[in-house]
This record gives sequence, structure tokens and C-alpha cells, in this order.
Amino acid sequence: MGLATVNGDSQASGLRFLIYGRTGWIGGLLGRLCADRGITFAYGAGRLENRAQLEADIADAAPTHVFNAAGVTGRPNVDWCETHRAETIRANVVGTLTLADVCRERGLILINYATGCIFEYDEKHPLGSGVGFLEEDTPNFVGSFYSKTKAMVEELLKNYENVCTLRVRMPISSDLTNPRNFITKITRYDKVVDIPNSMTILDELLPISIEMAKRNLTGIWNFTNPGVVSHNEILEMYRDYIDPEFTWRNFTLAEQAKVIVAPRSNNELDATKLKNEFPELLPIKESLIKYVFQPNKKTPITP
Repeated sequence: MGLATVNGDSQASGLRFLIYGRTGWIGGLLGRLCADRGITFAYGAGRLENRAQLEADIADAAPTHVFNAAGVTGRPNVDWCETHRAETIRANVVGTLTLADVCRERGLILINYATGCIFEYDEKHPLGSGVGFLEEDTPNFVGSFYSKTKAMVEELLKNYENVCTLRVRMPISSDLTNPRNFITKITRYDKVVDIPNSMTILDELLPISIEMAKRNLTGIWNFTNPGVVSHNEILEMYRDYIDPEFTWRNFTLAEQAKVIVAPRSNNELDATKLKNEFPELLPIKESLIKYVFQPNKKTPITP
């Protein structure tokens, strides 16, 4: 496995992080954040579903906290999970539960990067109402097998008092070349729907997840910026800040359904709990400009 030790304040703070998901997008970003902050960390080498390997990782790293950014989302997208159900269960359900159980046995907090794509707008949470789903709400979206597994494991993890479940949605970062970035995805689509959604700006929220570990926070958290933003609003920002020649075409959910296997989740999550804990958290549109579009600006913005 190899412990990645870096200079900084980690010795003073006593923090030692064990991170799963080294080859993934969030796991990679998390490691770089730890290195920048001088936090001692290691990447786990074990398979999540292999208890003995996880126990060996923990014995080797002797962590104060464990982070899980591993799992199956599917390549090129979640439609993969529809035809690879056993593999999806193994990683997203069996693996996550095994890691949570091993951590609990050793008195370790597990920060688990989960998903908020387990809800969809309904009569109590209508599109455009500003009424978001709360941490206590029961998932109501079962359109994709991926989301089904994530809802299953979230329900089971409620029984583990050592787990901090972070509901990530449509993650975005300042790296506009990364194919996992929601902005990168929609700029490459032939057509896009235009629906307001809660989203996660990783440049702002990943450092907050480290702070959550320091505070030993647990339970379920809607891990998104407050408010919603639509596909068209993001693409308008992209055009204004990055590429003035950029154009796109919209299509309806009914038209989208013809080119995908599984339906997609669209929702607003209520971020009040996170905002109360971290008052500095920016609304989604402000965060997009500050952390994503302003640093990448290539065109002059006219008032």
C-alpha cells in the first residue's frame, strides 16, 4: 500500500487518513488536498468486499479516519450498471458495508462519498418550488439500478453510528478537461435536457469534507451547494466565460429517454444542515463562478 507521508501540521494535529478510491476522480482529488494541507494519508490497496484486505490496510496505515471514494458508477455512465448488476452490488453495497463494519469494529469514523441521485421531484417537492429533500427523507427514485443500490446501502448505513454519509450530486470541478466533470459531460453531448438540479462543487466541498472528519461529524448530509442550477444556466456561463462560440441544443425528458437505458434523477436537496455547520458555504451559482468559471475565464465578461 505504501504510506504517503508529507510535511505539514499532521503530526501536530495527529491526523492520518486512509483513502479508498485512488484511481477515481474524487479519491485522487482528496489525496492532493491532503498533500497540500500537510495531512499524512495512505491509499487503501484492499478490495472493499474483502474484509481481510481492509483489516490489513488499517493495520498498516493506523488511520484516525477512513474515507471511501470508491465504488461503481459505470462506464461510460450508469447505464452500465443495468447489465452488470452483481458487480454493482459487490462494490456499492457489499463493499461499502464491509468497510463500514470494519471501521466500526475499530472505532473509526468513515467518511463515505455517496449520492443524492436517489430522489426525484414529486408532489411534495415540485420542480421550481425551492422545497428540497431533507436528510431524513426516504429515497423515492428507483429508475436506475445504480440509484437502487445507493439507496439500499444508505438505509443500511443508518445503523452504523460511525459513518458520515455525504450525498454528492452531479459533481463539478475547475478541471474542465475531466470526463467525469458534469460540465465537461454536458458540453460534449449532442443535446441536453434543461432541468434545475442540486449540484456539488468539489473545489469548495471536498475541503469541507476534510473539516467534517476533523469535527468527527457523522450521519447523513446533503453534500451540495445551496440552491439549484439548470443545464442551460451552466452552459450559458460556459459560453460567457470560456467559449463565446459555444452552442447547444435542448431536448425533452421523453426524447432523452430514447437514447438512454435507465432514467436519470433530477431533484433539489435541502442544504440547510450543511450550511448551518459551514456558514461560509456559497450558493451553487456563486460557487460555480468563484471556483470554476472565474479561474478558467478565457473571454472578457461584459457587464
